[in-house]
Amino acid sequence: MTKLLLKKLTKTFERRVIFKDINLEWNGPGLFGIAGPNGSGKSTLVKVVTGLISATAGEITIETDGKKLSPSTAIDYIGFASPYLTLYDEFTAKENLEFAVNIRGQQLDEAKMDQLLEHFSLLKRKNDFVKAYSSGMKQRLKIIFAFIHNPDMIILDEPTANLDAEGKQKVYDLVKQTAKEKMVIFATNEEEELAMCDEIIKILSYQPAGRN
Repeated sequence: MTKLLLKKLTKTFERRVIFKDINLEWNGPGLFGIAGPNGSGKSTLVKVVTGLISATAGEITIETDGKKLSPSTAIDYIGFASPYLTLYDEFTAKENLEFAVNIRGQQLDEAKMDQLLEHFSLLKRKNDFVKAYSSGMKQRLKIIFAFIHNPDMIILDEPTANLDAEGKQKVYDLVKQTAKEKMVIFATNEEEELAMCDEIIKILSYQPAGRN
């Protein structure tokens, strides 16, 4: 079981407040949603939770099977995907995935990799250079990044950007199955995706007190 606890989480850039005093407690498995208008800080929040950037104030607690994870080790237990995730165009799909696993000190599970590639109709292209991929193919590969190391928590920021209806359904099928055993988080404004969630937090664009 995975637990995510945020207490008064706040992030500022210079003098701009991105979000302030966010509190939540989610206990997985299940599917959870982070919603909010563009510019409200959804992507910034997931970057803070994953440790890609630091919070300005507040606390983040991530537990898995009763073990509290330190910030330095939490990334090994989190899978993350977003449209702005960087792929190496001069690597093949397999090489990209192998690199993502190796930097966590793990060995690539080729059977799992092939299963995920097959699910997203990429298996026949796994040895092709990513520079030859379409935007939709790259987005599907980015989704695989979030699952390839078998994490306890999967965070998907705008996961179906650049995907057609078939690609979206493949994401939803994988997410629904995974959420039976793990914590999966959507950061999205897509109503179809939010409707799938067990719990949702909505972030509003921060307005200082007294501003109309």
